[in-house]
Amino acid sequence: MTADATRNKQHTTPITQHLSRITHHASRLTSHVLLIWLAWAAILLGYQALLPARLTLQRPDRALFWTPNETAAKSQNDKPYLLDPFMNAQVSWDSEFYLAIATGGYDDPAVRAVPADGRQLSLSYAFLPFYPSMMKAVAAPLRLMGMRPIAAATLAGVLVSLLGTLAGMLALYDLTRGELEEDGGLRAAFYLVIFPTGFFLAQVYTEGLFVGLAFGSLALMKRRRLGWAGLLAVLATWTRLVGVGLAIPLALAWWREVRAKGLGLRSLPRWLLAEGLAPLAPLAALLAWRLSPWGRANELIEAKFFSRGFFLVAQTLEAWQQGLASTAGNSQAAVYYGLEIALIALALVACLVTLRRDPGLACFGLVVLAISFFSGVAQSVGRYVIVIPSLYLFLGRLGRHEAFDRAWTLASVLLMGLLATLFTFDMWVA
Repeated sequence: MTADATRNKQHTTPITQHLSRITHHASRLTSHVLLIWLAWAAILLGYQALLPARLTLQRPDRALFWTPNETAAKSQNDKPYLLDPFMNAQVSWDSEFYLAIATGGYDDPAVRAVPADGRQLSLSYAFLPFYPSMMKAVAAPLRLMGMRPIAAATLAGVLVSLLGTLAGMLALYDLTRGELEEDGGLRAAFYLVIFPTGFFLAQVYTEGLFVGLAFGSLALMKRRRLGWAGLLAVLATWTRLVGVGLAIPLALAWWREVRAKGLGLRSLPRWLLAEGLAPLAPLAALLAWRLSPWGRANELIEAKFFSRGFFLVAQTLEAWQQGLASTAGNSQAAVYYGLEIALIALALVACLVTLRRDPGLACFGLVVLAISFFSGVAQSVGRYVIVIPSLYLFLGRLGRHEAFDRAWTLASVLLMGLLATLFTFDMWVA
């Protein structure tokens, strides 16, 4: 071996060893996230399976003015997609419509329809297509193996939610470890799955898939992969319309790239100019959905049956006034609205606190919170805030103090257990 080769080997060996240590460390941390996710999923699903064998709840639920009519002993009898015994603990409320779309399409006659725009429209049109499309794809091989259509769709929905949650945990760790370091990143990922309404991440609901897509998009922005981040933002928007809020962090990430180059817009390389289209991607996805026949039907059903829409400020404030008034003499309503307000306040504080250090992350959360809160009704915001990443960055900072970490973990797990119990028995949660 020549002297030059010897020197090159001596020079590269420390670099190779350093890269090897980094790769090994990243693999170890990824395995930690994976083990936390596996344990959480097994414990939560096992808990929901165990509940009916040991406990029954008194009906009906009186948390909201309309819940007594929907939570009586036979309230589910006209909803065949909620009656299949397979993994029935993981389906309730909106699950009916995701299962219907995945199994029989938007116009499945087994789903209730209401008159709108001179025709009968299925209530399924209130829900977006990407999550049930993923369910349908995953359910196809399960049906070939002999599973019943509804059972296959249910298992597929849970699998999609769980895998989306795993992707969200990994992305959240990547987003937060820079500030919180490695232990803090793991803590933030753990706080995601034990959040009081975090059990929805393992049900036939969209939240699990959405956090995987939205947090993945934000993590790719951090790594300057704006094209791929824009693609995930499109899919997130077709999962939940609040995904359109990803346009703001995409625009901020692109502008940071422009400023880092120190060039005028006319002097920018073509690849960077092309990435300037990424912030438009979720806006284009929203527009494409709104202009489609399904989007028009979606608006009609949301407004006519669910009383929802974009930024219905006056209607929302009136709904909250009525909701809070209903808590007088009604402990169930008082607990429900108390938790809703607490989670809304926590999300708002988290976004404001992180606004200066990470404006993209915070602005996305504020958009999610604003769209969710001013949708026209006084309910479900406690579930919608699960997808706000600033929550876990904020809580992760506080969790550096062992006393807070233990206290928040205990409080959050107990609340999640309460809410998961209610959901398992088809009571109203969010």
